[in-house]
Amino acid sequence: MNISKAAVIGAGTMGGGIGYVISAAGIEVLLKDVDQGQLDLARSHVERIYRRNVERGRMEAGAAEAGLARVRYTLEYADLGEVDLVVEAVPERMSIKRSVLEELNRRCPPHTILASNTSALSITELGAASGRAERVVGLHFFNPAHVMKLVEVIPGARTDPVVTQAMIDLARRLGKTPVAVRECPGFVVNRLLMPYLNEAVICVQEGAAPVAIDAALGREGFGWPMGPLALMDMLGLDVCHHIIAYLDAEWGARFAEAPLLRALVEAGQLGQKSGRGFYAYGEARRGDAETKVDALLAKLREAGQVAPASPAAAGLGVPDRTMAMLLNEAFLCVQQEIASVQDIDLACTSGLGMQVNWEGERAPMGPLEYADRVGLDVLLARFEGLEAALGRRFCPAAILIEKARGGGRFIE
Repeated sequence: MNISKAAVIGAGTMGGGIGYVISAAGIEVLLKDVDQGQLDLARSHVERIYRRNVERGRMEAGAAEAGLARVRYTLEYADLGEVDLVVEAVPERMSIKRSVLEELNRRCPPHTILASNTSALSITELGAASGRAERVVGLHFFNPAHVMKLVEVIPGARTDPVVTQAMIDLARRLGKTPVAVRECPGFVVNRLLMPYLNEAVICVQEGAAPVAIDAALGREGFGWPMGPLALMDMLGLDVCHHIIAYLDAEWGARFAEAPLLRALVEAGQLGQKSGRGFYAYGEARRGDAETKVDALLAKLREAGQVAPASPAAAGLGVPDRTMAMLLNEAFLCVQQEIASVQDIDLACTSGLGMQVNWEGERAPMGPLEYADRVGLDVLLARFEGLEAALGRRFCPAAILIEKARGGGRFIE
C-alpha cells in the first residue's frame, strides 16, 4: 500500500514532530490545525529540527531544504482531498478525537487510512466513530517524535490486516521500530508506565521525599534515565492524570489515582510547562516547590484522603514497590497475549528508555528479561510481601505464580 501524501491533524509539539519524521522520509505532508498561531509554532518547530540536524552533520543542507519543501500548513479540511494517510494528534480526549475522525471521514477519499496517535484510548471506539472502522488504526509515536524510535501499531476490532501491515511497513520506512500491540486500554507502554508513576506518587503521600524517590530509581539507583517524579513533571502531570483516570475506569483498582496527583493538577502545578510540579522550574526555582507539595499533602491528610506509611509499609523499598507495579502489568500483557515477550521488552527499552544497573553496569533491559534475571521465585515472594503489607494492587499475575512454581522463565 503506497503512502505518497499524508496529513497530520493537530500541530502541537507532537504533531510537528510527526510531520518532520514523515517529510524526512520523502513523503509530502500537510500539517493542519484550527489556530494560525499554532501552525506558525509548528513551522518553527519543524524548521528548527531540520536546522539542528544540518548543524550537527546528520543531514546535508540540500536534503533539509527538500524535506522542508515537502511540508505544507493549513487551517482547512478541504486541503486533505488527496491524502493517503492522516495521523490525528489532537488532545487526548475521546470526544475531541471522535469529532475529528468523523470530519476526516467526510473530507478524505475512501482509500485514506486514518491513524490515531492516541496513547491509551480505544481504537475500536474511534473506528466506530469514524464511519470507516476497517481503515482506522492506532499509530502511537513517542515524544519527541523525531528522536524516539518506538511506534506502537494497534489495530482495532475491525481494522483491515492490510492496513495494520501498511502501518508497520510505514514505521520502518520512517526509521522507527514498530511494535504490534493487541488493543487494550493503555496499550503496552502506558499500561506499564502509569502504575509505576502512580505508585511513586503514593510513596510521596506516605512521606518519602521526591528527590529520594528519584535518586533511588534514577541513573545511580535502579538505572532509569530519570526518576519517576521528574519524568511526570516532563510529561505533564495533567497528561498523567488523564491517562491514569482513563485506565482506572477501564482496568479498576490497581490503577486508582493517587489523590496527590489529582490535587497537584487542580492546583495548576502541571510540571515543567507550568513552572511547578514535584519540582520548580524557571522563575519558580526562586520559590520552594516541595513546600507547595507538602502544603497540598497536609490538606489531604487533614481531610483523611491520604495517610503516612503504615509500620508494615515503612520498611518496603521504593524501587521494589514501583517496579512491582510495572512488572505485574508486563506479566499480565504476556498472559493476555497483548504483545510478545520480545516486543514488550523492546517497547520498554525503546519507548521508555528502561535501563537497569546490573552487576556494575547500566544496560538497556526490559521488564521480562529483568524478571528472569532476578528470579521469578524471588519476585513472587516479593509480590506476596507487598500484597500483605499494601493490598490487592500487588496481587501477582497468574502467569508469574505458574512460572515461579514450575521453575519457568519468560525468555526461554
